[in-house]
Amino acid sequence: MALGAFLFAATPLPLPAVALAAMQVVPEGNRSSVQPKIPFASARRTAANRSSYDAKFDKVISVLRRDTRLIRSIKQVSAQYGIDPVHMLGAIIGEHTYNYDSLDSAQSYYVKALSYAGIRLDFEYGGENVEDFVARPEFDSCRSKRDSNHLWTCYERLWERTFRNKRVNGVRYPNKNFNETFFQPLFAGQSFGLGQLSPLTVLKMSDSVARTSGFRKLSPRDANEIYSSTMDPNRSLHYMAAVIRDSIQAYKSVAKVDISQNPGITATLYNLGDPWARAANFRQQKAAGKTAWPRENYYGWLVNARLDTLRSLL
Repeated sequence: MALGAFLFAATPLPLPAVALAAMQVVPEGNRSSVQPKIPFASARRTAANRSSYDAKFDKVISVLRRDTRLIRSIKQVSAQYGIDPVHMLGAIIGEHTYNYDSLDSAQSYYVKALSYAGIRLDFEYGGENVEDFVARPEFDSCRSKRDSNHLWTCYERLWERTFRNKRVNGVRYPNKNFNETFFQPLFAGQSFGLGQLSPLTVLKMSDSVARTSGFRKLSPRDANEIYSSTMDPNRSLHYMAAVIRDSIQAYKSVAKVDISQNPGITATLYNLGDPWARAANFRQQKAAGKTAWPRENYYGWLVNARLDTLRSLL
């Protein structure tokens, strides 16, 4: 999952009548008649494993069809977050078709989650914990943010603007994004687990998940707990659902469109991240007459094209 993004109660609040009247529902299906171009990195990864997208898709579907316990959990968690479970299936299938080698079973992720328990992990750069780093005055404008999603998104953007590939106070910072710099203590990869979430994304969703599911809030000083939340399907499904709900809310709040009936669009946003900025960009493009509806990328296109197969799992 490329990275990316909350004001939610335990269940979505009803919108005022005026807002409902102005809200437009994004139609089902793809806007593109053919699948948008698949990134080279995904094609190279698939070729290296002597596989094909169709073979990977079929394998993921087969695993999910057998894992009735996981499907029940997806339905239960989706209901808690007020979303259609097909959105979660779309995210899982998209990630394991394009951005990950395979999906063996949910059980394999339980085992991997346990493997992190005995390893000391820290989110730091140059020996400085990320929580100490963002205490610098350059990040003061973020302090008023209302929850973990807005707070860490603000930190992320200020990193890009002020520190990435720049020399600050005599220190040269790497030309890497915020997640790669501070949140990858063990691996070069950016995302993990059933939903291929990054540790930073999980941290962003901490407040939303705590409000909805009652899990305790996460701290960047407890990297092991964040990795466990990322890897353990009992918890990672909640963070996945929070990410998807956030995307739906972003487009409702900012762009005045309801994307909840189009799993290809939510899958696209799950893949790309930063839904609030993307919703603002869509609103501007729509106002300028450049587009009528949000458009799916290659990842979301697959979800919409195979929607009947996804729904058959439910």
